[in-house]
Amino acid sequence: MEKSIFFVLLVCLVIFHGKFGMGAGTEDGSEEWGYVRVRPKAHMFWWLYRSPQRIENASNPWPIVLWLQGGPGASGVGIGNFQEIGPLDSNLEPRNSTWLQKADLLFVDNPVGTGFSFVEDEKLAVTTDEEAATDLTTLLMELFNGNKSLQRSPLFIVAESYGGKYAVTLGLSVLKAIQDGQLKLTLGGIALGDSWISPEDFVFSWGPLLKDVSRLDDNGAKESNSLAEKIKQELEQGHYEDATNSWSQLESVVSSSSNSVDFYNFLLDSGSDPVSTAAVGFSDGITMKYSRYLTSKTSLTGDFSDFMNGVIRKKLKIIPPSVSWGGQSDLVFSSLANDFMKPRINEVDLLLSKGVNVTVYNGQLDLICATKGTEAWVQKLKWEGLKNFTNTERTPLYCKHGETKGFTKSYTNLHFYWILGAGHFVPVDQPCVALKMLGDITHSPAK
Repeated sequence: MEKSIFFVLLVCLVIFHGKFGMGAGTEDGSEEWGYVRVRPKAHMFWWLYRSPQRIENASNPWPIVLWLQGGPGASGVGIGNFQEIGPLDSNLEPRNSTWLQKADLLFVDNPVGTGFSFVEDEKLAVTTDEEAATDLTTLLMELFNGNKSLQRSPLFIVAESYGGKYAVTLGLSVLKAIQDGQLKLTLGGIALGDSWISPEDFVFSWGPLLKDVSRLDDNGAKESNSLAEKIKQELEQGHYEDATNSWSQLESVVSSSSNSVDFYNFLLDSGSDPVSTAAVGFSDGITMKYSRYLTSKTSLTGDFSDFMNGVIRKKLKIIPPSVSWGGQSDLVFSSLANDFMKPRINEVDLLLSKGVNVTVYNGQLDLICATKGTEAWVQKLKWEGLKNFTNTERTPLYCKHGETKGFTKSYTNLHFYWILGAGHFVPVDQPCVALKMLGDITHSPAK
Protein backbone atom coordinates (compact mmCIF):
# COMPACT_ATOMS: atom_id res chain seq x y z
CA MET A 1 0.00 0.00 0.00
CA GLU A 2 1.38 3.42 -0.92
CA LYS A 3 2.28 5.76 1.94
CA SER A 4 -0.34 8.51 1.62
CA ILE A 5 1.55 11.06 3.73
CA PHE A 6 4.35 10.95 1.16
CA PHE A 7 2.52 10.66 -2.11
CA VAL A 8 0.15 13.52 -1.32
CA LEU A 9 3.29 15.64 -1.21
CA LEU A 10 4.40 14.33 -4.58
CA VAL A 11 1.52 16.01 -6.34
CA CYS A 12 1.56 19.24 -4.32
CA LEU A 13 4.73 20.83 -5.63
CA VAL A 14 5.54 24.42 -6.44
CA ILE A 15 8.50 24.96 -8.76
CA PHE A 16 10.42 28.23 -8.52
CA HIS A 17 13.51 29.72 -10.10
CA GLY A 18 15.95 31.78 -8.05
CA LYS A 19 18.93 33.91 -8.88
CA PHE A 20 21.38 31.09 -8.29
CA GLY A 21 19.42 27.99 -9.25
CA MET A 22 16.14 26.11 -9.25
CA GLY A 23 14.00 25.20 -6.28
CA ALA A 24 10.72 23.55 -5.41
CA GLY A 25 8.50 22.89 -2.43
CA THR A 26 5.19 21.70 -1.14
CA GLU A 27 2.10 23.87 -1.57
CA ASP A 28 1.63 24.24 2.18
CA GLY A 29 5.20 25.56 2.57
CA SER A 30 6.21 22.82 5.01
CA GLU A 31 9.07 21.76 2.74
CA GLU A 32 11.37 23.54 0.32
CA TRP A 33 14.38 22.27 -1.59
CA GLY A 34 16.60 23.39 -4.38
CA TYR A 35 20.03 24.15 -5.76
CA VAL A 36 22.33 27.07 -5.10
CA ARG A 37 25.15 27.69 -7.55
CA VAL A 38 27.86 28.38 -5.00
CA ARG A 39 30.48 28.86 -7.74
CA PRO A 40 30.31 28.66 -11.53
CA LYS A 41 29.59 25.01 -12.40
CA ALA A 42 29.39 24.02 -8.70
CA HIS A 43 25.87 23.30 -7.43
CA MET A 44 24.81 22.57 -3.85
CA PHE A 45 21.51 20.88 -2.99
CA TRP A 46 19.50 21.75 0.14
CA TRP A 47 16.22 20.60 1.70
CA LEU A 48 14.37 22.57 4.40
CA TYR A 49 11.57 21.19 6.61
CA ARG A 50 9.42 23.51 8.72
CA SER A 51 8.17 21.94 11.90
CA PRO A 52 4.41 21.45 12.31
CA GLN A 53 5.02 22.07 16.03
CA ARG A 54 6.67 25.43 15.47
CA ILE A 55 5.89 27.94 18.21
CA GLU A 56 6.32 31.65 17.53
CA ASN A 57 7.90 33.22 20.58
CA ALA A 58 9.68 36.55 20.29
CA SER A 59 11.65 36.09 23.52
CA ASN A 60 12.62 32.50 22.68
CA PRO A 61 12.48 32.11 18.88
CA TRP A 62 11.99 28.77 17.15
CA PRO A 63 15.38 27.34 16.06
CA ILE A 64 16.68 25.96 12.79
CA VAL A 65 19.13 23.05 12.78
CA LEU A 66 21.57 22.80 9.88
CA TRP A 67 22.62 19.13 9.78
CA LEU A 68 26.06 18.36 8.34
CA GLN A 69 26.92 14.75 7.50
CA GLY A 70 30.43 13.31 7.43
CA GLY A 71 32.24 10.89 5.16
CA PRO A 72 33.60 12.99 3.52
CA GLY A 73 31.06 12.42 0.79
CA ALA A 74 28.11 11.16 2.87
CA SER A 75 24.77 12.82 2.16
CA GLY A 76 22.85 14.75 4.80
CA VAL A 77 19.84 14.94 2.48
CA GLY A 78 19.85 11.15 2.35
CA ILE A 79 21.42 9.71 5.50
CA GLY A 80 20.74 12.39 8.10
CA ASN A 81 17.26 12.98 6.73
CA PHE A 82 15.87 9.50 6.07
CA GLN A 83 18.05 7.38 8.36
CA GLU A 84 18.55 9.56 11.42
CA ILE A 85 16.45 12.64 12.27
CA GLY A 86 14.09 13.64 9.44
CA PRO A 87 10.28 13.33 9.49
CA LEU A 88 10.18 10.06 7.51
CA ASP A 89 12.38 6.98 7.61
CA SER A 90 13.62 5.06 4.58
CA ASN A 91 10.35 3.13 4.47
CA LEU A 92 8.58 6.51 4.23
CA GLU A 93 6.99 5.89 7.61
CA PRO A 94 6.76 8.76 10.15
CA ARG A 95 9.72 8.86 12.57
CA ASN A 96 8.53 9.21 16.17
CA SER A 97 11.87 10.69 17.20
CA THR A 98 12.22 13.25 14.40
CA TRP A 99 14.12 16.36 15.41
CA LEU A 100 11.31 18.41 13.82
CA GLN A 101 9.71 18.19 17.25
CA LYS A 102 12.29 20.69 18.49
CA ALA A 103 13.41 22.66 15.43
CA ASP A 104 13.09 23.27 11.71
CA LEU A 105 15.61 21.13 9.80
CA LEU A 106 17.91 22.16 6.98
CA PHE A 107 19.78 19.35 5.25
CA VAL A 108 22.56 20.17 2.81
CA ASP A 109 24.54 17.83 0.58
CA ASN A 110 27.96 19.23 1.43
CA PRO A 111 30.56 19.60 -0.05
CA VAL A 112 29.62 19.93 -3.71
CA GLY A 113 29.71 16.46 -5.24
CA THR A 114 27.98 14.89 -2.23
CA GLY A 115 24.52 13.35 -2.61
CA PHE A 116 22.52 15.36 -5.15
CA SER A 117 25.08 18.21 -5.14
CA PHE A 118 27.42 18.15 -8.10
CA VAL A 119 30.24 19.83 -9.99
CA GLU A 120 30.31 20.08 -13.78
CA ASP A 121 34.09 19.82 -13.74
CA GLU A 122 35.87 17.48 -11.31
CA LYS A 123 38.57 20.10 -10.78
CA LEU A 124 35.95 22.18 -8.92
CA ALA A 125 35.65 19.73 -6.00
CA VAL A 126 36.81 21.28 -2.73
CA THR A 127 40.24 20.30 -1.43
CA THR A 128 40.03 21.85 2.06
CA ASP A 129 37.50 22.25 4.86
CA GLU A 130 37.82 26.02 4.45
CA GLU A 131 36.75 25.82 0.80
CA ALA A 132 33.74 23.76 1.88
CA ALA A 133 32.91 26.44 4.48
CA THR A 134 33.07 29.18 1.85
CA ASP A 135 30.60 27.31 -0.36
CA LEU A 136 28.27 26.67 2.58
CA THR A 137 28.39 30.33 3.59
CA THR A 138 27.41 31.28 0.04
CA LEU A 139 24.44 28.92 0.29
CA LEU A 140 23.36 30.41 3.62
CA MET A 141 23.57 33.92 2.15
CA GLU A 142 21.25 32.88 -0.64
CA LEU A 143 18.73 31.22 1.70
CA PHE A 144 18.72 33.68 4.61
CA ASN A 145 19.49 37.16 3.30
CA GLY A 146 16.19 37.59 1.50
CA ASN A 147 14.02 35.67 3.94
CA LYS A 148 13.00 37.54 7.11
CA SER A 149 11.18 34.47 8.44
CA LEU A 150 14.41 32.45 8.44
CA GLN A 151 16.33 35.38 9.89
CA ARG A 152 14.11 35.35 12.98
CA SER A 153 15.27 31.82 13.86
CA PRO A 154 18.70 31.20 15.38
CA LEU A 155 20.75 28.73 13.35
CA PHE A 156 22.33 25.78 15.13
CA ILE A 157 24.95 23.88 13.16
CA VAL A 158 24.79 20.22 14.20
CA ALA A 159 27.38 17.88 12.75
CA GLU A 160 28.26 14.23 12.80
CA SER A 161 31.63 12.54 12.16
CA TYR A 162 33.72 14.39 9.55
CA GLY A 163 30.89 16.91 9.49
CA GLY A 164 32.36 18.32 12.72
CA LYS A 165 35.34 19.64 10.76
CA TYR A 166 32.95 21.31 8.33
CA ALA A 167 30.95 22.73 11.24
CA VAL A 168 33.78 24.52 13.02
CA THR A 169 35.23 26.00 9.83
CA LEU A 170 31.72 27.03 8.76
CA GLY A 171 31.08 28.58 12.17
CA LEU A 172 34.07 30.88 11.82
CA SER A 173 33.15 31.71 8.21
CA VAL A 174 29.58 32.54 9.25
CA LEU A 175 30.74 34.80 12.08
CA LYS A 176 32.97 36.74 9.70
CA ALA A 177 30.21 37.07 7.09
CA ILE A 178 27.81 38.34 9.76
CA GLN A 179 30.39 40.82 11.04
CA ASP A 180 31.07 42.05 7.50
CA GLY A 181 27.34 42.56 6.87
CA GLN A 182 27.24 39.88 4.17
CA LEU A 183 25.02 37.39 6.01
CA LYS A 184 21.80 38.07 7.89
CA LEU A 185 21.34 35.38 10.51
CA THR A 186 21.91 34.67 14.19
CA LEU A 187 24.31 31.84 15.01
CA GLY A 188 22.80 30.00 17.95
CA GLY A 189 25.57 27.48 18.47
CA ILE A 190 27.49 24.50 17.14
CA ALA A 191 27.10 20.86 18.17
CA LEU A 192 29.80 18.30 17.37
CA GLY A 193 28.46 14.75 17.43
CA ASP A 194 31.12 12.01 17.42
CA SER A 195 33.17 14.41 15.33
CA TRP A 196 36.54 13.84 13.62
CA ILE A 197 38.08 16.98 15.18
CA SER A 198 41.48 15.47 16.04
CA PRO A 199 42.33 12.38 13.96
CA GLU A 200 45.59 11.86 15.89
CA ASP A 201 43.77 11.53 19.20
CA PHE A 202 41.27 9.10 17.72
CA VAL A 203 43.80 6.73 16.16
CA PHE A 204 45.69 6.61 19.47
CA SER A 205 42.44 5.68 21.24
CA TRP A 206 41.69 2.62 19.13
CA GLY A 207 44.35 0.19 20.44
CA PRO A 208 43.87 0.85 24.18
CA LEU A 209 40.07 0.92 23.93
CA LEU A 210 39.79 -2.31 21.97
CA LYS A 211 42.34 -3.98 24.27
CA ASP A 212 40.30 -2.95 27.32
CA VAL A 213 37.11 -4.49 25.87
CA SER A 214 38.98 -7.67 24.77
CA ARG A 215 38.54 -7.02 21.08
CA LEU A 216 42.31 -6.79 20.53
CA ASP A 217 45.03 -8.82 22.23
CA ASP A 218 48.47 -7.49 23.15
CA ASN A 219 49.82 -8.12 19.66
CA GLY A 220 46.94 -6.35 17.93
CA ALA A 221 47.10 -3.40 20.32
CA LYS A 222 50.87 -3.12 19.83
CA GLU A 223 50.51 -3.08 16.03
CA SER A 224 47.70 -0.52 16.26
CA ASN A 225 49.71 1.76 18.54
CA SER A 226 52.75 1.47 16.28
CA LEU A 227 50.77 2.66 13.26
CA ALA A 228 49.25 5.47 15.35
CA GLU A 229 52.80 6.63 16.15
CA LYS A 230 53.61 6.57 12.44
CA ILE A 231 50.54 8.72 11.74
CA LYS A 232 51.58 11.17 14.47
CA GLN A 233 55.01 11.58 12.87
CA GLU A 234 53.49 12.12 9.41
CA LEU A 235 51.18 14.79 10.82
CA GLU A 236 54.05 16.53 12.60
CA GLN A 237 55.98 16.56 9.31
CA GLY A 238 52.98 17.97 7.42
CA HIS A 239 52.65 14.82 5.29
CA TYR A 240 48.87 14.82 5.50
CA GLU A 241 48.06 12.62 2.52
CA ASP A 242 50.57 10.04 3.76
CA ALA A 243 48.78 10.16 7.12
CA THR A 244 45.47 9.49 5.35
CA ASN A 245 46.99 6.43 3.66
CA SER A 246 48.42 5.23 6.99
CA TRP A 247 45.00 5.72 8.59
CA SER A 248 43.52 3.42 5.96
CA GLN A 249 46.24 0.87 6.71
CA LEU A 250 45.50 1.16 10.43
CA GLU A 251 41.80 0.51 9.84
CA SER A 252 42.71 -2.66 7.95
CA VAL A 253 45.02 -3.83 10.74
CA VAL A 254 42.42 -3.18 13.43
CA SER A 255 39.77 -4.94 11.38
CA SER A 256 41.87 -8.04 10.76
CA SER A 257 43.20 -8.21 14.34
CA SER A 258 39.72 -7.85 15.86
CA ASN A 259 37.89 -10.20 13.50
CA SER A 260 36.14 -7.25 11.83
CA VAL A 261 35.01 -5.06 14.70
CA ASP A 262 32.38 -2.52 13.69
CA PHE A 263 34.05 0.91 13.74
CA TYR A 264 30.70 2.50 14.62
CA ASN A 265 29.89 0.21 17.55
CA PHE A 266 32.75 -1.77 19.07
CA LEU A 267 30.36 -4.32 20.63
CA LEU A 268 29.45 -5.55 17.14
CA ASP A 269 31.04 -7.18 14.15
CA SER A 270 31.12 -5.05 11.03
CA GLY A 271 27.82 -5.38 9.17
CA SER A 272 26.12 -7.42 11.91
CA ASP A 273 23.73 -4.73 13.09
CA PRO A 274 20.09 -5.19 11.96
CA VAL A 275 20.27 -1.81 10.23
CA SER A 276 23.66 -2.27 8.72
CA THR A 277 24.16 -3.15 5.06
CA ALA A 278 25.87 -0.89 2.57
CA ALA A 279 24.01 2.23 1.54
CA VAL A 280 26.83 4.28 0.10
CA GLY A 281 30.21 2.89 -0.92
CA PHE A 282 33.42 4.48 -2.05
CA SER A 283 35.29 2.49 -4.67
CA ASP A 284 38.72 3.74 -3.64
CA GLY A 285 38.68 1.54 -0.55
CA ILE A 286 39.14 4.44 1.92
CA THR A 287 35.52 4.45 2.97
CA MET A 288 35.12 4.80 6.74
CA LYS A 289 32.25 2.36 5.95
CA TYR A 290 30.04 5.35 6.75
CA SER A 291 26.64 4.15 5.70
CA ARG A 292 27.26 0.45 6.13
CA TYR A 293 26.19 0.76 9.75
CA LEU A 294 22.84 2.24 8.76
CA THR A 295 19.81 1.00 6.92
CA SER A 296 20.26 0.10 3.30
CA LYS A 297 17.37 -2.24 2.65
CA THR A 298 13.89 -0.74 2.43
CA SER A 299 10.64 -2.51 1.77
CA LEU A 300 10.05 -0.18 -1.17
CA THR A 301 13.08 -0.11 -3.38
CA GLY A 302 15.92 -2.46 -2.46
CA ASP A 303 19.03 -0.63 -1.37
CA PHE A 304 19.26 2.93 -0.10
CA SER A 305 20.92 4.32 -3.21
CA ASP A 306 18.02 2.98 -5.28
CA PHE A 307 15.63 4.61 -2.83
CA MET A 308 17.27 8.02 -3.21
CA ASN A 309 17.67 7.76 -6.98
CA GLY A 310 14.15 6.39 -7.36
CA VAL A 311 11.19 7.53 -5.30
CA ILE A 312 12.97 10.53 -3.72
CA ARG A 313 14.33 11.78 -7.02
CA LYS A 314 10.81 11.57 -8.48
CA LYS A 315 9.45 13.66 -5.64
CA LEU A 316 12.10 16.36 -5.96
CA LYS A 317 11.60 16.74 -9.73
CA ILE A 318 14.52 19.15 -10.20
CA ILE A 319 17.53 16.79 -10.13
CA PRO A 320 19.36 17.07 -13.50
CA PRO A 321 19.18 13.89 -15.62
CA SER A 322 22.97 13.56 -15.58
CA VAL A 323 23.15 13.61 -11.76
CA SER A 324 22.76 10.52 -9.61
CA TRP A 325 22.66 10.60 -5.82
CA GLY A 326 26.14 9.71 -4.53
CA GLY A 327 27.62 9.61 -8.01
CA GLN A 328 30.53 11.91 -7.09
CA SER A 329 31.15 10.66 -3.54
CA ASP A 330 34.51 9.12 -4.41
CA LEU A 331 35.58 12.45 -5.87
CA VAL A 332 34.66 14.27 -2.65
CA PHE A 333 36.73 11.92 -0.49
CA SER A 334 39.76 11.78 -2.76
CA SER A 335 39.80 15.57 -3.21
CA LEU A 336 39.98 16.03 0.57
CA ALA A 337 42.70 13.41 1.09
CA ASN A 338 45.24 16.07 2.06
CA ASP A 339 42.87 17.66 4.59
CA PHE A 340 41.32 14.50 6.00
CA MET A 341 43.78 14.02 8.86
CA LYS A 342 44.26 17.70 9.75
CA PRO A 343 42.99 18.61 13.23
CA ARG A 344 40.48 21.39 13.84
CA ILE A 345 41.07 21.94 17.58
CA ASN A 346 42.21 25.53 16.98
CA GLU A 347 38.90 26.32 15.30
CA VAL A 348 37.02 25.05 18.35
CA ASP A 349 39.22 27.27 20.53
CA LEU A 350 38.45 30.30 18.37
CA LEU A 351 34.71 29.65 18.51
CA LEU A 352 34.80 29.35 22.30
CA SER A 353 36.87 32.53 22.62
CA LYS A 354 34.28 34.37 20.52
CA GLY A 355 31.52 33.29 22.88
CA VAL A 356 29.86 30.75 20.58
CA ASN A 357 28.05 27.94 22.38
CA VAL A 358 29.87 24.70 21.52
CA THR A 359 28.35 21.35 22.43
CA VAL A 360 30.30 18.11 22.15
CA TYR A 361 28.42 14.82 22.33
CA ASN A 362 29.70 11.28 21.99
CA GLY A 363 28.26 7.78 21.90
CA GLN A 364 29.75 5.42 24.48
CA LEU A 365 30.21 2.56 21.97
CA ASP A 366 31.74 4.50 19.09
CA LEU A 367 35.20 3.48 17.93
CA ILE A 368 35.97 5.65 14.88
CA CYS A 369 35.48 8.81 16.95
CA ALA A 370 35.78 7.22 20.37
CA THR A 371 34.91 9.14 23.53
CA LYS A 372 38.46 8.47 24.76
CA GLY A 373 39.80 10.40 21.75
CA THR A 374 37.24 13.18 22.10
CA GLU A 375 38.13 13.73 25.75
CA ALA A 376 41.81 13.85 24.75
CA TRP A 377 41.38 16.63 22.20
CA VAL A 378 39.13 18.63 24.51
CA GLN A 379 41.99 18.66 27.03
CA LYS A 380 44.24 20.24 24.36
CA LEU A 381 42.03 23.34 24.16
CA LYS A 382 43.71 26.59 25.12
CA TRP A 383 40.34 28.10 26.09
CA GLU A 384 40.55 29.95 29.38
CA GLY A 385 37.59 28.08 30.86
CA LEU A 386 39.02 24.58 30.35
CA LYS A 387 40.23 24.07 33.92
CA ASN A 388 36.87 25.05 35.40
CA PHE A 389 35.08 22.89 32.82
CA THR A 390 37.27 19.90 33.72
CA ASN A 391 36.62 20.36 37.44
CA THR A 392 32.84 20.63 36.99
CA GLU A 393 30.84 17.61 38.16
CA ARG A 394 28.74 15.69 35.66
CA THR A 395 24.99 15.31 36.06
CA PRO A 396 23.08 12.21 34.90
CA LEU A 397 20.68 12.15 31.96
CA TYR A 398 17.38 10.26 31.98
CA CYS A 399 14.70 9.59 29.44
CA LYS A 400 12.16 6.87 30.18
CA HIS A 401 11.80 4.47 33.10
CA GLY A 402 14.37 6.38 35.16
CA GLU A 403 17.35 4.60 33.61
CA THR A 404 20.64 6.46 33.33
CA LYS A 405 21.08 7.31 29.63
CA GLY A 406 24.15 9.48 29.88
CA PHE A 407 25.88 12.34 31.64
CA THR A 408 26.45 15.99 30.90
CA LYS A 409 28.37 18.97 32.19
CA SER A 410 28.80 22.58 31.14
CA TYR A 411 30.92 25.57 31.94
CA THR A 412 29.96 28.90 30.34
CA ASN A 413 29.74 28.13 26.59
CA LEU A 414 31.26 24.61 26.46
CA HIS A 415 28.89 21.67 26.95
CA PHE A 416 29.65 17.93 26.85
CA TYR A 417 27.23 14.98 26.64
CA TRP A 418 28.24 11.37 27.23
CA ILE A 419 25.50 9.19 25.68
CA LEU A 420 25.38 5.65 27.06
CA GLY A 421 24.45 2.71 24.86
CA ALA A 422 25.04 4.64 21.64
CA GLY A 423 27.60 4.12 18.92
CA HIS A 424 28.63 6.63 16.26
CA PHE A 425 25.06 7.48 15.26
CA VAL A 426 23.60 8.80 18.50
CA PRO A 427 20.15 9.81 17.14
CA VAL A 428 19.72 6.26 15.79
CA ASP A 429 20.91 4.37 18.86
CA GLN A 430 19.45 6.63 21.57
CA PRO A 431 16.70 8.71 19.92
CA CYS A 432 14.91 9.74 23.11
CA VAL A 433 17.90 11.19 24.95
CA ALA A 434 19.22 12.70 21.70
CA LEU A 435 15.95 14.59 21.28
CA LYS A 436 16.08 15.84 24.85
CA MET A 437 19.67 16.94 24.32
CA LEU A 438 18.64 18.85 21.20
CA GLY A 439 16.03 20.74 23.22
CA ASP A 440 18.73 21.71 25.72
CA ILE A 441 21.12 22.85 22.98
CA THR A 442 18.60 24.95 21.06
CA HIS A 443 16.45 26.10 24.03
CA SER A 444 13.53 25.08 21.86
CA PRO A 445 10.18 26.47 23.03
CA ALA A 446 8.53 23.18 22.03
CA LYS A 447 6.45 21.55 24.73
